[in-house]
Amino acid sequence: MNAPLMSWGWRPRSEAAAPQAAVGWGDAARRLHARLATLPEEQAARLQATANRDVLVVCGAAEDLPWVDGVEYAATDERAPGLWLPTSWEPEVPLDLLGQALSRAFSRAPLLLWREPQAVVPLDRQLPLTSQHVQRIAAHWTGR
Repeated sequence: MNAPLMSWGWRPRSEAAAPQAAVGWGDAARRLHARLATLPEEQAARLQATANRDVLVVCGAAEDLPWVDGVEYAATDERAPGLWLPTSWEPEVPLDLLGQALSRAFSRAPLLLWREPQAVVPLDRQLPLTSQHVQRIAAHWTGR
C-alpha cells in the first residue's frame, strides 16, 4: 500500500534496532521465499509470514530470521506500539503521533512503515510459516 497523504523525511537511527522481521521487495522477496522453502521445520515453526504482490515479510526472533542477499530488516519501536520500522532508519517526526495517524488512516494494526520503496504494509494477516503457506505465497505470485 502506498503511504497516505503525509510527508516526512527519514534519518539513520543512532543505533540500529535488533531485527524482528526480514523484509524482501521484488527480487529479494523471491530469494527470501526460496530460502523459506529450505528452512528446517523447527526453525520455520518459530516464524510467521505475510506477503502481497510486492513484498514478503517474515517475523520472528533475530536468530531465526533467514539472512538473504538484498533482504532488509525491521523491528517494532516502543515509542509507537503497532508500528514496525526499518532497523537502520526512523522517520523525522514524532513516532507516537505518526503511529496514531497511520493507525487511523489504515484502520489496521500492526503496520510496517517502509522507507524505500515508500510503503505501509499491514501485518495483521501473518500466518505461521508452514510449507503450505510458502506454497500459497508462490501460487499468489504466479496467479494460480
